[in-house]
Amino acid sequence: MYIRSGKIQFLFWTAFFSVVLYLWIVTVGLQTFVLPDERPMQLPQNVVVLLFVLYGILSVLVITGTIIATMIDNAFYRKFFGIFIMLALATLLAAKSMFG
Repeated sequence: MYIRSGKIQFLFWTAFFSVVLYLWIVTVGLQTFVLPDERPMQLPQNVVVLLFVLYGILSVLVITGTIIATMIDNAFYRKFFGIFIMLALATLLAAKSMFG
């Protein structure tokens, strides 16, 4: 049985939960703003707060993963989290440009 170090396990689980949070953000955003049955008259406040909290948690996870991957000099996770930061910011920028 191959046992990895705790740092690599931490990076794996950080990457896993970052992907899960990102998919959750995209799913909630699509269901609320892109694919609703009827256009909402006002912005749903609870969904906006949920997305704000999810983006906050996602940013903390991604920055933590980047710092730890840089500290232990792991090139794979450093590239993964770097690309993931760009993807999350591009998604945030696209949503901001679409919905003002």
